[in-house]
Amino acid sequence: MEHESLTQEPEKKTKSKESDNVIKNIFSWIINNIKFLLIPASRLDDLTFREREYEMKISKRKFIRRLKSTLTILGISIIFFIVTLAVFAPWFSQYSFEHLAGIHTGMWDPPSPEHPLGQTNLGRDILGRMIYGSRASLTIALPAIFFSLVFGVIFGVIAGFYGGWPESIIMRIMDIFLAFPGLILAMVFIYIWEQRIEYIMLAYGIIGIPYYSRLIRGSVIQARELPYVQAAKVAGASNWRIMFKHILPNCIQPVIISFTFDIGGIILSLAGLSFLGFSDPQLIEWGNDIAEARGHLYDAPWGAMWPGIMILITVLGFMLFGDGLRDALDPRLRNL
Repeated sequence: MEHESLTQEPEKKTKSKESDNVIKNIFSWIINNIKFLLIPASRLDDLTFREREYEMKISKRKFIRRLKSTLTILGISIIFFIVTLAVFAPWFSQYSFEHLAGIHTGMWDPPSPEHPLGQTNLGRDILGRMIYGSRASLTIALPAIFFSLVFGVIFGVIAGFYGGWPESIIMRIMDIFLAFPGLILAMVFIYIWEQRIEYIMLAYGIIGIPYYSRLIRGSVIQARELPYVQAAKVAGASNWRIMFKHILPNCIQPVIISFTFDIGGIILSLAGLSFLGFSDPQLIEWGNDIAEARGHLYDAPWGAMWPGIMILITVLGFMLFGDGLRDALDPRLRNL
């Protein structure tokens, strides 16, 4: 017993010393860092260093993990839903495209078991036209935005890299197009050509070129003076290789972000164009259905409500996805 008591006494002393040291360390830290505790916005060198190390580790995470926010996932889900409707429209609709474009009985009939969302002025099923309308919107919006992206990037990179008279000529032409409202310019092009889907796509493609040209030009002007561009010139690389191999990959991020936002914008603009009567009459398009139902908002509200909801959902999906893509690609927002 005496031996055990003798061994326990040193242990108690060491534990008491350790507790005393911990308390002393805490008080000494508080005294030494009283400025950090009392003055707002003051920082500690140690914590700042640890924060930078943490941010460097976080910035190396995979791109897909940076998209895992609730709103971004919601936007991707909406886009997946709309694309699925467009691709598998004959599977989801109980009526064929020809039937939905024909003339039938039941003008502005309310929802029924045969027509869950009601009928249009020509007795067409609203649910089926909503499903096929997604195909028309994506068919016009995606090719048009790709056309704008490709030619806008080419003109913008050339203008930003060379400067001088090539830049002046290209950008003054772009300014002329930007001086006109996009919807009015699209109506002019479609009126001059013809109300067919290929001309509508071409009109929207031409309208989008100036915006992408100005967007990429500003980034190229900043990048052309950076050291890696000067090193490529010294190494003997050609101008086209420097523009599209070295400069463009480092300036393409804002263009990609704008690309996703503009898809929703074109779909919304297309609906407005169809509402004004400048669309292909052979298409099943949401804007056309809203235009036909605008005089029956009280006696048949389902005619305009459901196509409007589809436009809202589609545009919202692309906007949410574009917002999440911006947060994932923008280095200033990557670690927030």
